[in-house]
Order: sequence, then structure tokens, then C-alpha cells
Amino acid sequence: MNIKELVGNYSIVGSNQGQEGVTYKGTLELALDENSRIIAKWLINNNQEQNGTGFFKDNILVINFNYKGDDDTIFKGVVVYKCITKDLLDGFWSEKHGNPLYLGEERCFRVGTLKEVWH
Repeated sequence: MNIKELVGNYSIVGSNQGQEGVTYKGTLELALDENSRIIAKWLINNNQEQNGTGFFKDNILVINFNYKGDDDTIFKGVVVYKCITKDLLDGFWSEKHGNPLYLGEERCFRVGTLKEVWH
């Protein structure tokens, strides 16, 4: 798999760091910059925008992300996706000020492909 194959739009489902049972849905758009680095844009629960940049090697995609919280605080974190196929990414993430005992989880399905049930 190569980095260009990951470019596109994905539907996402995930669970928050340290908040068992709290799930979210959204979208993820992956693009490339002029240096073939990943540019990521998430929209979580139709209201929270997140942005990130990252890199890809050996079917692993790593993205440093950030977003502005309700009180205008900037939150930062990192997400690591195992690229199962170009249409299915399985990831985990952590925020700098999140609960260090837990990781968030996220699964991404390319828009237009059959979605599997999230368990």
C-alpha cells in the first residue's frame, strides 16, 4: 500500500479516551501536501473540527492533531492507524491532557464501501 491510496473521505466511529461507553461518529478527510505528507481534517459529531498532519510507513499512519475546545483551549494529541486496507483504518489515540490510563479508539471506513459493525 502507498500513501496516495489513502487519500479520500472516510466515515469514522470511535470511543473517547477514558470515558467507557462514550462513543462518537464523524468524518475524516485525508489529503497530501506538496511534500507527500498527510493533511487530515476530522468533523466529530457534526460540530467539532480537528486538524492534523502526519506520515505513513509500513502500513502505519501517524497523525499529530489539534482542536479548539469549548473554552477556546487548544487540545493536542496523536493518532496511530493500522491501515488494514486502503478502505479500512483501525486506530488508537491519546491527547496530551487526556487520562493517561486509557487510549481512545477509532475505526475509519472509506465513504462508499461496505461498513462493518463496530464492536
